[in-house]
Amino acid sequence: MSKRVAVLGMGYVGCVTAACLARDGHQVTGVDIDAGKVAAINEGRSPVQEPGLDELLKSQVDAKRLVATVDLESAIQASEIALIAVGTPSARDGSVETRAVEHVVASIGRALQNTSSDFTVVVRSTVLPGVLEDRLASVLEEALNESIGDRVHLCNNPEFLREASAIRDYDRPPFIVVGASEQSAADQVLSLYESIEAEHVVTDTRTAALVKYTCNAFHAVKVGFANEIGAVAKGLGADGQKVMQIVCRDRQLNISPAYLRPGFAFGGSCLPKDLRAITRFAQERAIKVDLLDSILPSNQSHLHRAWELIRETGCRRIGLVGLSFKAGTDDLRESPLVALAETLLGKGYDLKIYDPGVTVTGLVGANLTYAERHLPHLAKLLVDNSSELFDHAELVVLGSDIADEIDLPCDYAGQFIDLRKNLVTADTEVPDTEVPIAEPSTLA
Repeated sequence: MSKRVAVLGMGYVGCVTAACLARDGHQVTGVDIDAGKVAAINEGRSPVQEPGLDELLKSQVDAKRLVATVDLESAIQASEIALIAVGTPSARDGSVETRAVEHVVASIGRALQNTSSDFTVVVRSTVLPGVLEDRLASVLEEALNESIGDRVHLCNNPEFLREASAIRDYDRPPFIVVGASEQSAADQVLSLYESIEAEHVVTDTRTAALVKYTCNAFHAVKVGFANEIGAVAKGLGADGQKVMQIVCRDRQLNISPAYLRPGFAFGGSCLPKDLRAITRFAQERAIKVDLLDSILPSNQSHLHRAWELIRETGCRRIGLVGLSFKAGTDDLRESPLVALAETLLGKGYDLKIYDPGVTVTGLVGANLTYAERHLPHLAKLLVDNSSELFDHAELVVLGSDIADEIDLPCDYAGQFIDLRKNLVTADTEVPDTEVPIAEPSTLA
């Protein structure tokens, strides 16, 4: 179904979005304060350098499906949905500069004051979670002089366009993400992309905003990681490009959702040991690997967050569910749960532990040595069943997927913390109306 759309901001994102929406049959008005950009578009010329955009713009201007103007008010009043694509550059302190977005939102609100039809305002600009909810919503309501959510809706639709391949990225996105409070508002946005074959993800606005930042941060991490591996490879006499080519062939663990599920800290006999080895080699050869150097401290910080979460409850009798680094094993070596237990005992907490896979008599070799060094009185801490744990504890801490084997709501009425979720999930529930999210778990 064809929509009347205003695209506000005729930079890279705005121009590509406007041209592609027009190509897909929508009636589009591009808006910008720069009269030179507006004139160029109306002449069928792109104001930005992007392969294929000149031809696409000209074809849509000639077809009269795309026009540009400096008059925001008339563009809004002639539309039913507005996409905001103005820039959000870094401020001097590194924070997001949102004045341009706020100005546009306020202008939209004023333009809608004397109208009565439904309208959807879509933030396509990149803003952090909280900006839309805590700042832009109030700006819009004040300018509109009415509450949003009934007639006027505010949502976000982050873009994933790369310069020099923006049109191709628009046509073949990994997914189309819409953050909205109401499904009806999300449907309005999704209707713009009916001709695009891609997975639709509808979620809350905070999650949608953070998806964009997370993607870009992950891309930066991947570049930095590959470059550091390349530097280490050169120092070891290996070919870093070949190493990463082979690594990327693994679609089961390396290039996959595996390990990319936030939960508790990692541990075990492999990851910490091998990270130490590769970073120690780099130190010896004076190869700076800041990213690799940061991983173990980052993991320790996550473990500290778990301790703080427990401390803040004020409870002193703790029941810990899970001790091995992964459920279904008895491997305690560098388990974050062992480290947590050791911290709790050192702070004077009264601790009991339930992990049916761990028995003192079953521990051997390096595993036994590790347990004796870090939890020398382990036998006194372990309980045979969850009921014994529940009888002891005023706070139950779920540390591994062993927790899935017990019926916590029925058998225990006290407080509990799930380290697989509570460290990484907001206190309030946020709906995912179309795409289920994989349960987080500790991975190693």
